[in-house]
Amino acid sequence: MTVKLHRTAYSHARRLVEQGKVVRDERDDWSEHAPSAEEQNRYVEKHGFHDYGEWFLGVDDEKSDETKGQFSFPFGDFSKVHRCAVISLESRAAQNDHDDIAKAAKSLLELIDKQ
Repeated sequence: MTVKLHRTAYSHARRLVEQGKVVRDERDDWSEHAPSAEEQNRYVEKHGFHDYGEWFLGVDDEKSDETKGQFSFPFGDFSKVHRCAVISLESRAAQNDHDDIAKAAKSLLELIDKQ
């Protein structure tokens, strides 16, 4: 698995934060706030995989373009960036040596906290 920073998604996340589309929730809230598999499937059906992928900081180019499995490290609920998701993904990315994703998440978190 070759997961790398999904730069398009990172730019999308930054724009959302700059527009104030952020949920400033607590560290451990992501398990309750994360979209369910059903919500993800509905989003894909309505918007397609390209738009779906813009909500994940990780992308694996070795996976099929038409699968949810191509994307990892979610940062929001398809409408807003969640602070708790960014904290969670930064930790997981650092633990799994995805330094570019961890660095991007840290940058997003700093932007959220600065706003």
